Amino acid sequence: MPKSKEQKKKIIDDLKEKITRQKAIVFIDFAGVKVEDMFNLRKNLKKVDSQLKVAKKTLINLALKDSGLKADIDKLEGEVGMVFGYKDEISSAKTIYQFSKKNPSLKILGGFFENEFKSAEDFIVLAQLPSKEELLVRLVGSISAPVSNFIRVLEGNLKGLVYILSKLKT
Repeated sequence: MPKSKEQKKKIIDDLKEKITRQKAIVFIDFAGVKVEDMFNLRKNLKKVDSQLKVAKKTLINLALKDSGLKADIDKLEGEVGMVFGYKDEISSAKTIYQFSKKNPSLKILGGFFENEFKSAEDFIVLAQLPSKEELLVRLVGSISAPVSNFIRVLEGNLKGLVYILSKLKT
């Protein structure tokens, strides 16, 4: 049953509200994905503070245009869904990428990162990056490594001095 103008306006307003809150938008083609798998995807996205929204391409185009983002959604193939990432820029792309590895019928089509349209390949590269927490752990390890190595060298000198003094004493 076709939607009335009022229903379409509500959908556009809802999409515009989500677009203003997002840190990243990923467009996906979900044609051929089972309902149960879509439910699991939505559940996994919710864990990383992301949301999947499905609407007609014309309504998505209108919402993007009203929000000042430029993209031609009509050129994207298949059934288009939008995944809004609210927490950070990469977590939603990571979740979708991991899901698409298990479920090849789901395809990443592209999306908005820092309010610029990026291709599917760009989002796949972003999804393969380590998480923010992992990068912070690596940074702390890199910063603390020289200090801990310096302490080990100093301990070695002290142990050597104590060893020599104990030999001299006997």
